[in-house]
Amino acid sequence: MNKKISAAVASAALVLGASSANAGIIIPAGEWTMDINGNVNVYATFHSADDNSTQTVTGTVNHVEDANGEGDGQSINTGLLPAWLGFTGTTRQNDLDVSFTISMQPNVSQNDYMGDSADSTGAGGVSGSGDKVAWRQAFLTFGDKSWGTVKMGKDIGIFAKNAILSDMTLLGVGAGQSPRSGGNFTNGGIGTGYLYPAWKGQISYTSPNFNGFQFTAGLTNPNQGFDTTSAYNQDRFGVEAEVSYAFDAGKIWVSGASFDVTQANATGDYDAEAIDIGVNFNMGNLGVTAYYYTAQGMGTTLQGLRGVSGNSERDSDGGYLQVTYVIPSGTKLGASFGTSKLDLASGESNDSLVDENKRWTIGAYHPLTKHLNLVAEVNHIESEAQDGAQQESDNLSLGAILFF
Repeated sequence: MNKKISAAVASAALVLGASSANAGIIIPAGEWTMDINGNVNVYATFHSADDNSTQTVTGTVNHVEDANGEGDGQSINTGLLPAWLGFTGTTRQNDLDVSFTISMQPNVSQNDYMGDSADSTGAGGVSGSGDKVAWRQAFLTFGDKSWGTVKMGKDIGIFAKNAILSDMTLLGVGAGQSPRSGGNFTNGGIGTGYLYPAWKGQISYTSPNFNGFQFTAGLTNPNQGFDTTSAYNQDRFGVEAEVSYAFDAGKIWVSGASFDVTQANATGDYDAEAIDIGVNFNMGNLGVTAYYYTAQGMGTTLQGLRGVSGNSERDSDGGYLQVTYVIPSGTKLGASFGTSKLDLASGESNDSLVDENKRWTIGAYHPLTKHLNLVAEVNHIESEAQDGAQQESDNLSLGAILFF
């Protein structure tokens, strides 16, 4: 893969807390080394929804027509990867590598026409009339390359992490939000190929690298992603793990998650479990990613969303296939197809519930400089309900993403 494109993807992985090998702006500070890193990305997106005003799909990831039948619109927002400002400090003390990371994710657009006003939800809110700022990372690590690393705090989840990091729309938009300003991020391939890994309080351990083999296992907040109106006070922590093998031409991984869910509405308890497998393969300028997941009680799009009916689990599965090629100009061209399916629970007759969300993406990602990439994407999204009702939408996105 072209070195500039590789650097951009590596920077995206760094922003998501998945790597510490790629540095941003380095500042020595006494016993500490400070790394300031992040990105700014901006996309003008043109949305178009087909005539779907009479089609109901509960759980769609589509942009749909409004009550007046208007399905077209435009927006200037961030893409799948939010704008990011991260601070990481590292030091070596008592034969331990010690670090902390804190990051914030401001939006590049807003809903308030008067400018800077307080977000009605308070600090860190994701809705309201003012600017939107999220805080997705606040964790510490300690360890040594001889025995591994312990992480404690809020960071991206373990299960499905590599699915989103391998998605080419991480540098773009993918399935978009509604055509209005103020969106903090788009869906990318979330809900059309993989479940969102989410940002979770966790205590995890990552092993040393054994000639390419590595594993991570941890306890995560049990309520993360589940509907708090029907699920809380789980009997145990969530458990997530991943095993991976990196080789010269790519990487293969398997990850999983398990939750024991107690429902607040007294309809019963249930187990939510998921497992996935993925592979990245690179040969010269050609890159291929294949990914598949299957789950029970985990729902679709977000972990735990629409995962049960009563106390009966719904099965779900999905995946995506992605092919990219870097042409002589350095531009990476890519095509991707992803799908996420959700089954009815035993005895259920919810005809409007989503049966499948799927997405086709064609993208071009051009490294204008070492740190700046121009992006053009076309996405087509389809949703189908259990009763056959359908929704379709398209979006064209043009913009840029700058890493530092």
